[in-house]
Amino acid sequence: MSPALTNFAYIIAAVLFILGIKMLGRAETARRGNLVSSVGMLIAVVATLAHAGLAYSWIFAGIVVGGAVGALAARMVKMTAMPEMVALFNGFGGLASLLVGWSEYEKILHRGAPVYFFESPVAPYFTWVVIVLAVAIGGATFAGSVQAWGKLSGKFGGRALVYAAQPYVNTALLAALFFVAAGFVLGNGILASTQVYALFLALVALALVVGVIAVLPIGGGDMPVVISLLNSFSGMAAAAAGFVILNNVLIVAGALVGCSGMILTIIMCKAMNRSLPNVLFSGFGAAAASGGAGIEGEMKAASIEDAYYVLEAASSVVIVPGYGMAVAQAQHAVKELGDLLERNGATVRYAIHPVAGRMPGHMNVLLAEADVPYEQLCELEEVNPVMPSVDVVIVIGANDVVNPAAVTDPSSPIHGMPIVNAHEARTVFALKRGQGAGFSGLVNQLYFLEKTRMLYGDAKATVSALVAEFKNVR
Repeated sequence: MSPALTNFAYIIAAVLFILGIKMLGRAETARRGNLVSSVGMLIAVVATLAHAGLAYSWIFAGIVVGGAVGALAARMVKMTAMPEMVALFNGFGGLASLLVGWSEYEKILHRGAPVYFFESPVAPYFTWVVIVLAVAIGGATFAGSVQAWGKLSGKFGGRALVYAAQPYVNTALLAALFFVAAGFVLGNGILASTQVYALFLALVALALVVGVIAVLPIGGGDMPVVISLLNSFSGMAAAAAGFVILNNVLIVAGALVGCSGMILTIIMCKAMNRSLPNVLFSGFGAAAASGGAGIEGEMKAASIEDAYYVLEAASSVVIVPGYGMAVAQAQHAVKELGDLLERNGATVRYAIHPVAGRMPGHMNVLLAEADVPYEQLCELEEVNPVMPSVDVVIVIGANDVVNPAAVTDPSSPIHGMPIVNAHEARTVFALKRGQGAGFSGLVNQLYFLEKTRMLYGDAKATVSALVAEFKNVR
């Protein structure tokens, strides 16, 4: 395939990427947008493979091995483990960019001079800079994503790890990364090749260390923001890798992922009323448990039968899903309960908080899997104004996103965070396994209100029992 035809195919692929991402902005068109973007990627891959001189045996082996791993993961990974898998996917995207930058540097060492992205006196420096960016951002993304995977899966513990000298250590490591990168860029052509290569290896090592230390002080409650930020970084690394290997479509795709991921990160920070530096450096998960005013009263339990009688008489019900629904895989039972409530004459809504769960859009994915109608999924701006007229709110495993301390307690670490105003409803049923705090370490004041009743146990078993009550009566 000629270069002109290849670039024309890349332009078509880029247009499809943009259209696909635009469609992902609405639930009704998200599936079509995913398909459009996939077609764009197929065109880009076919155009790239049409280049002469490629080692097709290695490419075919990579497709077979990668496809087998992907298919196995898709079959074996549970929906509850989806956040961890997304974190790993981000990480492997960063690792791929690191390896591309490393591979290109090795090729330069062997052939003696790089192929420049443009002809200019600064072209050599530009090439070294993009190699540094691909390696540094890719390495940090990979290591940080592995750390996030460990926290989300519980293998490394979900709490934020904070120690006294942490800001100084982090600053020193970041400064070392910057100076090593500058030494690598400026040292090419001046220092001996062995010295420059030693700087390159130090750059790789420091990038990995920085990725780990960046995620250490972040608690589990902030993981959705971390996942979206790492997704953005993986796109930035891919764009840098595109400049390294002179591939236009990789630059475009990486830039789209990087920008959209950063926009999503900002949106999620606003949803928590916190800045990105506060999320990254405050150590929220380590200190949250001790924050806030003391809570008076006790949690009051209710039976399934009591909950049924209240729900049976309700004309308006709001369901607030959280990670507890994901853990119990209760989304299908929740959908069935919602259908039964609608047949009983109730208006049913699902209040979706942007940071509910462990990854961006976690609750939307689960409810879409259960075929919950899109029009029943409500954002805070839609559901909060009508909350005082709602008869019953069912909170399923959510914690911080319904905690009234965000509104009423100025000393709370989450004060000012927009929440689902479940405390304004007439009755609240909270489904919870036990009386412990949530993933962030905060005790939810909602559970101690007079209007709140606790339904203890596995969320799927509890919702299924409510479904059985409705069916038995009918």
